Amino acid sequence: MSVSGQTRAKAATTRWVCTPCGFIYDPEEGDPDSGIDPGTPFEDIPDDWMCPICGATKADFRELEPGEFPEDGGP
Repeated sequence: MSVSGQTRAKAATTRWVCTPCGFIYDPEEGDPDSGIDPGTPFEDIPDDWMCPICGATKADFRELEPGEFPEDGGP
């Protein structure tokens, strides 16, 4: 059971990066200031949502590759 729990946790942590500014959308954190609750997958964000940093559209985000950025966000 713990193995499937770990697998599900990894899937839930797929993050997305704004290509213009580098902002990372983490589903575990959401974007509460924009009305996106923690735990909201990127796919479930409304299409009119915009990057909270630069205002880019959802279409300007791309999925991060595993290991592209440190999992903890930094050293």
